[in-house]
Amino acid sequence: MRSFVILCFLLCAACGPTPTSPNSNSATSNANANSKPQSGPVPVYTYEIVNTYPHDPKAFTQGLIFHDGFFYEGTGGSRRRGDDFYSSLRKVEVKTGKVLQKFDLAPEYFGEGITLLDGKLYQLTWQEQKAFVYDLNDFKLLQELSYSGEGWGLTTDGMQLYMSDGTHVIRVVNPADFKTVRTIPVLDEKGQPIMRLNELEWVKGEIWANVWETGWIMRIDPASGKLLGRIDFNDLMRRELDADEDADVLNGIAFDPATDKIYITGKKWRRLFEITVKPK
Repeated sequence: MRSFVILCFLLCAACGPTPTSPNSNSATSNANANSKPQSGPVPVYTYEIVNTYPHDPKAFTQGLIFHDGFFYEGTGGSRRRGDDFYSSLRKVEVKTGKVLQKFDLAPEYFGEGITLLDGKLYQLTWQEQKAFVYDLNDFKLLQELSYSGEGWGLTTDGMQLYMSDGTHVIRVVNPADFKTVRTIPVLDEKGQPIMRLNELEWVKGEIWANVWETGWIMRIDPASGKLLGRIDFNDLMRRELDADEDADVLNGIAFDPATDKIYITGKKWRRLFEITVKPK
């Protein structure tokens, strides 16, 4: 999530993401979580590119959503760290990639995932344990909320928020106070944790989560944490990295429920893609 040139992702493309140890800020799993292996193989999917759009190559994408004809994007970076990219919240024109509206976070914050609920935009921070709530229309800061651990990805089912923290555990969060309501451990078909869950998106009753430093997006049952499928974008990520030395990993999933369109991009990618998913 924070590193730039990934030396080992080609191995991930060949064998899929390999679980690692959870970090010290891991949320606690449900006591009754089912850790038994799933029965049968998990489907693997590939993709087709439907449309390609420009994307700001300076945007270190941490969160992406689609709403009412526009993208809303959360970016990371910190002036205090000396980055040449900074944390912001943006409204972006789809066809041109033009930033129409922007709010810059204070220098001490590294922005992370975003989502939209009830006319409010929510944005996480990486290690600062703060969530910011903005008015959708004017990006006015309405509220600051606190949570423990790290913030990575964020999405919503229209009632509650779902938050990743870099581990295999997704937290279900109360949007009013960011208290954890329950946790969802995500396990593969062998019963092993799928670590480094990052950007999240709610897609037709599923949570889609990209796995940091890989080109894999996981399809997850939000009720049980069961793995429903893997989508392989490793070749697309490889092409984007080869095309631009400043490009970083896949990160950014957006879904338009009105049209069933799915969009993906990456950190500092020059392009954003509308895609369809099909069995591999």
